[in-house]
Amino acid sequence: MNEFLKVVTERRSANKFIKGVKIPREVFEAIFENLSQAPSCFNLQHAHYYVGESKDIIEKLYQAAYRQYKVTTASAVIIVTGDLDAYKKASDIYESSKALNIIDEEEYENMLSSIFSLYENGGEAFQRDEAIRNASLSAMLFMLLAKDQQWDTCPMIYFDSDKVKEIFDMPENEIPVLMITMGEMDKTSFRVRGYRKPPREYVTYK
Repeated sequence: MNEFLKVVTERRSANKFIKGVKIPREVFEAIFENLSQAPSCFNLQHAHYYVGESKDIIEKLYQAAYRQYKVTTASAVIIVTGDLDAYKKASDIYESSKALNIIDEEEYENMLSSIFSLYENGGEAFQRDEAIRNASLSAMLFMLLAKDQQWDTCPMIYFDSDKVKEIFDMPENEIPVLMITMGEMDKTSFRVRGYRKPPREYVTYK
């Protein structure tokens, strides 16, 4: 089995972590450096990450997550948000491509026109869906990168979004998409992986 498949198959959603384990800052720095390679629509990079490490912040997130035990045992609790206004910042991203002669002025203008047309014609519902879609793509890569460094994670959706936004003083244009608990799995909580559908049940070829 190659290294990538090993990471994929060994990644599990941890229900309990070993308390008191510190995740070195360089681990996060390496993860986020590589996470910049995550795909996103028009390379708009909708995802933003908030890392809760202190006891005070984790306790607040524990309360915001309706006192789910895995949160209070985690070494860090990460909130992944999606930016509703990501498309409005397209010029910042494509200016660099123009400066590096990756695209010319005409391509630059056409790209911005296409982006604004898609997102503004799609309206608020499309902008919200895009924020969630692209942040979710990024979050999956985050969990794989964490596992590659031997850290366990668990994605969570059951939390009070308003409280989470307040804890991190998030701007209005960002919506919390996922809470990810991270740490060293307590092996006493390990379970055999549950039933997984065979490809014939979830793949259609025509």
